[in-house]
Amino acid sequence: MQIPKVTLNNGVEMPILGYGVFQIPPEQTEECVYEAIKVGYRLIDTAAAYMNEEAVGRAIKRAIEEGITTREELFITTKLWIQDAGFESAKRAFEKSLKRLQLEYIDLYLIHQPFGDVHCAWRAMEELYRDGLVKAIGVSNFYPDRLMDLMVHHEIVPMVNQIEIHPFYQRQDEIEFMRNYNIQPEAWGPFAEGRNNIFGNEVLKSIAEKYSKTVAQVILRWQIQRGIVTIPKTVRKERMIENISVFDFELTQEDMEKISSLDTGKSLFVSHRDPQFVKWICELKLPE
Repeated sequence: MQIPKVTLNNGVEMPILGYGVFQIPPEQTEECVYEAIKVGYRLIDTAAAYMNEEAVGRAIKRAIEEGITTREELFITTKLWIQDAGFESAKRAFEKSLKRLQLEYIDLYLIHQPFGDVHCAWRAMEELYRDGLVKAIGVSNFYPDRLMDLMVHHEIVPMVNQIEIHPFYQRQDEIEFMRNYNIQPEAWGPFAEGRNNIFGNEVLKSIAEKYSKTVAQVILRWQIQRGIVTIPKTVRKERMIENISVFDFELTQEDMEKISSLDTGKSLFVSHRDPQFVKWICELKLPE
């Protein structure tokens, strides 16, 4: 199956649907990523903070060696953690990620959180990008004001901003802001981790029934039709297949408007402007 792609502001193509490995234990990650690649996923999203880059790397190596895919077909994302947000420290952290993943380059490298010395980190990432070690650079969890601060002070505009987006937190104004600067929005937590009984939501269920699809498939289709790259996570092969089977139907404008009505305008997880959360996450140190 060929997953459609979006074109980033530097001309690099990125699959609009991928496979995320947040909170998948390292001992499960290799098999999960290997199965995801076999099913047809080519975008794999990990991070230094997920502590499973090595397992992702083993799965990639295995899939390539078995002829399931090629390195050129894959689009691998990883992320820089807060404690390494500095010029030299970001470059060192990148090298460690590259080694753990057993790769010669990364397709997309993101600043994971808008905290720490993000400006020096971004300068390091610009250098890695110019050196060809990474094909695209971006950020994660950045509000528009933080994006603007970064853009004003640096040459390269982020190619991607990965943020929480789901039917209960749609962030349309922020997405429009990103579009104005050719920054590709990418959704983490597309199913809101099942919160607010999202899979039992009557609006989503009625739309799903109309197309003989699942609520999860409707949510992914809604994200895709908004032009948002999405990275659902699952450890079950049947769910991997279900999540990728969203290119054989299309939601109507009426369907899209019904889903729009579900927006609460609030995160179901955390606020990156909450001082207590910021303190907690900035003190979260990864083992060396």
